[in-house]
Amino acid sequence: MFIALLDFHTSPADRHVALAQFDSDRDEVRGMPGNLDFRVFADRGNEESITVIHEWDDEPSFAGYLASDAFARLGAVIRPLMTTPPVSRRFRADLLETV
Repeated sequence: MFIALLDFHTSPADRHVALAQFDSDRDEVRGMPGNLDFRVFADRGNEESITVIHEWDDEPSFAGYLASDAFARLGAVIRPLMTTPPVSRRFRADLLETV
């Protein structure tokens, strides 16, 4: 499994725009080959913070997402709203169990 965590900030006034863009592209991303999950979180304690969690079968599946129209669309809307550089952490993980 391949997991990517993305953290970034927007102004409080722009956060709803960023979240709406993720909402509009969520189903398309979740339908991509190899996608296991795609979740977006607005930090309750910080009105500027957004976190995105991706789970993919493998790195090639994630690379397909990075090359997709959905990723380009998200970037075109989200990047201009960012008030700090995004931080993306990527992990290879083994699922031990689902309970």
